[in-house]
Amino acid sequence: MTDLAWAAAQLKARQPDHSLPQGLYTDQRAFAFDLEAIYRQSWLMAGMECELPDPGCYLAFSIGDWPVLVVRGKDGTLRAFHNTCRHRGSILCQNGYGSAPKLVCPYHRWTYDLDGSLFAAGRMGEQFDKSAHGLSPVALRVVAGAMFICLAADPAPFDEFGERFSAYAGPLDFSQLKLAATDLLVEQANWKLVMENARECYHCPTGHPELSQSFPVHMSRHFDAFRNPQVEAFNAAMDAVGLPHTAIEGPWWQIARFALNPGSTSISMDGEPLCTRPLTRANGGDVGSLRWAIDPHMFAHATADYVIVFSCMPVGPQETHVFSRWYVHKDAVEGTDYDLAALKELWLKTNMQDKELAENNQRGVLSPGYRPGPYSLEAEALVARFTDWYCSLAQDYVAAHD
Repeated sequence: MTDLAWAAAQLKARQPDHSLPQGLYTDQRAFAFDLEAIYRQSWLMAGMECELPDPGCYLAFSIGDWPVLVVRGKDGTLRAFHNTCRHRGSILCQNGYGSAPKLVCPYHRWTYDLDGSLFAAGRMGEQFDKSAHGLSPVALRVVAGAMFICLAADPAPFDEFGERFSAYAGPLDFSQLKLAATDLLVEQANWKLVMENARECYHCPTGHPELSQSFPVHMSRHFDAFRNPQVEAFNAAMDAVGLPHTAIEGPWWQIARFALNPGSTSISMDGEPLCTRPLTRANGGDVGSLRWAIDPHMFAHATADYVIVFSCMPVGPQETHVFSRWYVHKDAVEGTDYDLAALKELWLKTNMQDKELAENNQRGVLSPGYRPGPYSLEAEALVARFTDWYCSLAQDYVAAHD
């Protein structure tokens, strides 16, 4: 159960443009509160629709303790449900990918059609109404090949993000992707520390020497690349090929396209493309990186040759699961068009470096000497924005449920 009085006191103690009070990074009460007030109320990216190509394909995953299921129906429509049987609550599908003509509960064999309706329930009597026992739906939106879900009864407005994301991502045609690789990294750090680290590059020049080869780590504020001499030429080139690039943002999202370091056309160890079957040939494949980020949990980069999606899910007050997914063009052939180890190398190194930084941060925050410190509003503007968003949403939840 969430402790609203405790959460309200923590939020009240927060100093503007500073890291959060200690309890919000360490306490079990913060973990329970964050699941209800933040993750349950927010739009989350579930993946790409290419991961469920055929009727009967499903993806099962957890948000904290809550199991969720995304299924492609016989009509080709994607739908999301709470992954819990309407009989006695058993999990229907274990986490991961699968395919089935119907969804069958492993406990008592209640069986559901792919649209969530109850197909069969043995020994329930003549008065039993199957139509009243379909799977509980979860809000799902599919935009530009990406899937987004929200567990809230009344989800936050989505359309503005959907329209903007479609405009920026549409030219890359994410419907033509395939999932090339996945990775799970367990970090002994609060999810907010993981995401604060992911929202800034203040640490990148020293923390990520490999990433710094191709990624413009000295960008400030909202991807203002004032030290990159090719920015004006890059922006003009993007205008010429019709690729939007201006940094834009809404209450819980950001989108921008930015130039990579001079001589780099991909985010890779040497700046060279990692896949020879590109997503786009616009501007000769030099289209920088399309970055989008959604609070509370993810960021992604799409270059001309691949897409990387980073997503974090809290599993305890000081433990976070970081999921990474790499996508390439559906016609790209492993071993011919791309080398899987090379595709993953840079982000695996970067994520391991970030794991060390976040876990070190967590150990320091546990100290009785911890006091919230000030953000650099030149280098950590997106971190300040993230914690502002967190506190605003959290305060709204407290006010609505007090």
